[in-house]
Amino acid sequence: MAYYGYGEYITVGEKKAMADASIQRLKKKHPNIQPVLIEGRSLVKSWWGKAWNKNLESYADYDNRIQRGRSYVRNHAVVDLKISKGIVTGMVQGTRKQPYKIRIEIDPLTEKRWDRIAKLCNSRIESIEKLIQGKFPEEMKETFTDRQYGLFPTPKEIHFQCNCPDWAYMCKHIAAVLYGIGSRFDDDPLLFFHLRGVDVKQLIKKTIDEKVQNMLKNTGKKSCREINLEKIDDLFGLS
Repeated sequence: MAYYGYGEYITVGEKKAMADASIQRLKKKHPNIQPVLIEGRSLVKSWWGKAWNKNLESYADYDNRIQRGRSYVRNHAVVDLKISKGIVTGMVQGTRKQPYKIRIEIDPLTEKRWDRIAKLCNSRIESIEKLIQGKFPEEMKETFTDRQYGLFPTPKEIHFQCNCPDWAYMCKHIAAVLYGIGSRFDDDPLLFFHLRGVDVKQLIKKTIDEKVQNMLKNTGKKSCREINLEKIDDLFGLS
């Protein structure tokens, strides 16, 4: 039913059905599309996905705008989303037949911030497995999400465009793709580092190298926990 001054009301179920139908149509022409299919109540489950969404929602620049995309991404409206180094491209199904095209560019992490992160991670992250699972010290989580020096982008570092007729600073289609990015990190957290243009293996290597150097420095130094030979003889009654 259409209401005065508004278009025809479409239920949530109808929106989801439209999006799923759009995905099937697109797959025939573009078999490589990568839709964002949210199942269940939570948009994201991993630490990286949650941290990404929390970062977006924490900035006043995005207040009341980013939220507009939640229902869109939840209803499968993000029919395609691809992440590459510094660039995210996507398609979002709106009320028209053809989906809208979105492009998001994110500035690479500055060398200064990257060096600071690497130094703070010194000997605290021992494997990629721990890193991608978010299983590292709490202070590291705070370091990664720090607004000024962390890994997550600020509003000034995110640039976007959409070919929809909505001239708002951030339309709901862009907001949906931004939420979709967080969902992608559930499947592959390493995509976060790829997006930010940093080599996660370099971070792990630097951490391990620092740990090895510290071990070498202690080589030859007598530890207070060592037991000399005479004490060992007394301990086992060998004297």
